[in-house]
Amino acid sequence: MITYRATLDVARPIGQFVAQLLTEHRRAVGTRRGRRALGPFAQAVLVLRWFRDATPVARLATDSGIGVATAYRYLHEGITVLAAQTHDLPEVLTERLAAGDTHLILDGTLIRTTRVAGTVIKTKGRTAGQPVHRWYSGKHRAFGGNIQFLATADGFP
Repeated sequence: MITYRATLDVARPIGQFVAQLLTEHRRAVGTRRGRRALGPFAQAVLVLRWFRDATPVARLATDSGIGVATAYRYLHEGITVLAAQTHDLPEVLTERLAAGDTHLILDGTLIRTTRVAGTVIKTKGRTAGQPVHRWYSGKHRAFGGNIQFLATADGFP
């Protein structure tokens, strides 16, 4: 087996910020110190690698020395913690209108992932009422997470 080191092209303060959010989340849910397989910074790196490089979860698990199920749990926990930092769309639109903005840019991308078994019941279309995979994008014909971005007309998030 060949081992090697790699560099993630994300600024260290971003990793430290995500780690701080994870630390606060762990305190809020009552996780005791030393009870997790990964510390907050290692978990933050796992999440950032998934976002930045679309690293398969099985590889993230192997590189971190944890099981695949634990890697998925840590990944989803990190995504949830980051998503909690965002504002609701009506709140942002009201704020931007008050600031005098007349236009906003909404863009998004699919970050490909390995297949996840979670399903939901479809509510629209000819197959309404049938289970569909939660992480499947019909537009891209691939599994992944839909990440959306809202910015002012000059590109400021």
